[in-house]
Amino acid sequence: MLMVTALYAAILAALMIWLSIQVIKQRRKAQVKYADGGVDALTIARSAHGNAVDYIPITLILMAMVEYNGASLWMVHTCGIVFVIGRILHAKGILADKLKGRISGMKMTFLVMAVLIVLNIVYLPFDRMW
Repeated sequence: MLMVTALYAAILAALMIWLSIQVIKQRRKAQVKYADGGVDALTIARSAHGNAVDYIPITLILMAMVEYNGASLWMVHTCGIVFVIGRILHAKGILADKLKGRISGMKMTFLVMAVLIVLNIVYLPFDRMW
């Protein structure tokens, strides 16, 4: 069975590694071992990483489930592409302290999540659940 979601999981894992590296760079620069040490740049980097950790896993689970339950691959790809773009816009927006990128990124994130929620309900194999 082909799993298109694996492609987006790999791309998003790379984004999470990149965000982790941004946190590490700020920790080294400010010589902070734990938390954020009150350093704004480190707080921002941690926020960007933390936000990704909050939204990426559940969205990938929703994508994998809708794919597994038979949604068209173009639907999965569309959700994956929009989600990746949204996550990149959001991460770059936080790191650059630009509200526009953050707002656009979260709108795209929530849109994809909402679509995946609906698709998962539509494609749920109710006839095989009981």
